[in-house]
Amino acid sequence: MEKISRYAKVTELNGRPRLLEALPLAMQHVVAMIVGCVTPAIILAGVTGLEASEQIILIQSALLISGVATLLQLFPLGRFCGSGLPVIMGASFAYIPLLISLGSRFDLPTIFGAQLVGGLAAVAVGLFYKKLTRLFPPLVTGTVVFTIGLSLYPTAVNYMAGGVGAEDFGSPRNWLVAVVTLAIVLFFNYFTRGICKLASILMGMVFGYALALVMGMVSFENVNAAGWFQFTMPMHFGMKFELTSIISMLIMYIVSSVEAIGDFTSTAGGGLDREPEEREMCGGIIGNGIASIIGAFMGGLPTATFSQNVGIVIMTKVVNRFVLGLAALIILAAGFIPKFASLLTTIPSCVLGGATVSVFAMIAMTGIKLITKEKLTARNTSVVGLAVALGIGVIQANGCLALFPDWARTIFGESAVVIATITAVTLNLILPEAEEEREAGAAKIARANG
Repeated sequence: MEKISRYAKVTELNGRPRLLEALPLAMQHVVAMIVGCVTPAIILAGVTGLEASEQIILIQSALLISGVATLLQLFPLGRFCGSGLPVIMGASFAYIPLLISLGSRFDLPTIFGAQLVGGLAAVAVGLFYKKLTRLFPPLVTGTVVFTIGLSLYPTAVNYMAGGVGAEDFGSPRNWLVAVVTLAIVLFFNYFTRGICKLASILMGMVFGYALALVMGMVSFENVNAAGWFQFTMPMHFGMKFELTSIISMLIMYIVSSVEAIGDFTSTAGGGLDREPEEREMCGGIIGNGIASIIGAFMGGLPTATFSQNVGIVIMTKVVNRFVLGLAALIILAAGFIPKFASLLTTIPSCVLGGATVSVFAMIAMTGIKLITKEKLTARNTSVVGLAVALGIGVIQANGCLALFPDWARTIFGESAVVIATITAVTLNLILPEAEEEREAGAAKIARANG
């Protein structure tokens, strides 16, 4: 008789595969997400002027909440808290423009207070997501994602130049390291395969870091001072509630929750060959909201599904939750090691800029892909064009809201995403469709109904 293995296959959603088979596959997910997970924390730490010890705690917290959020998605609590789908969660780049504006205008406690309320909003979106998704068709969601990508470009370029406020800001050596880092990222992304391609950003940062080390741009003073184990206490950074910050964060969480539907759909379709169930959608959005609430208390930044890990699942068909759960445990373990977090703080700004500018470009192009899912009629181009023009234009025109009340400047003048979202949703609701568009839509509905 053929011996029946008690181990599950890595292509099966449930069950436990062999550890020796699962571990390298889990590490592949960790390598693909680790840089993207900690970079928002590093950027925010720089904006808020945190001391080295506080920067380490912020990075640790980002890793911890990413691990917790991933486990919550993989192994749901109850029926509606977690999707049960094979996804990896991490600190989201989409929130960076808003976090930068709030961090420079207020402080970390204000951000975490707004994040707490934003997490509650995500829970509400999960409960009523079917009704809310009608307000966010691909045209609107794509416009918002495109605006996020565009608004991130100045951040990347400032980092490539050495970081605003640095003594050598704009120096040739900063640009040399940044351009070399970007070139390495592009090489591994387009001229290699397998794990090297998937970890192209990490590879670029490794080579860029090595070059910066040779050029004497790296200091290990903070690493030597950091301990080996540390638990981040809840409410370490505190929490404040400021109305205008909360409103801005609410809008961002609603947009991010709707965007997550795309990642859940891609994961279920590409990895499991089926559409996600309504329970999985609701649970996924609610789970992310719960993770953000926990993160607000623990000092972890807002989380989202990581698209690069979704791509790994789709490409490899490795959907086993034990494999991804093992990756989450590795991320959690890294969050308890200050020396690991402090090592990440030694990465020069120019290396971060050279690596992340390609990520920000991908975000913008993802927005364009979503936009072009619908025909670019005169109406649709007006929705997209006006939303982006107002969102980006107001941010770039310094002082254009100078005589407005303080609350209005905070809500509408600090993040391009807020204005772009409000404009796109409003125009999409009020602008009439052309006659041929209505006829095409009616014909499509008639064909669907047989």
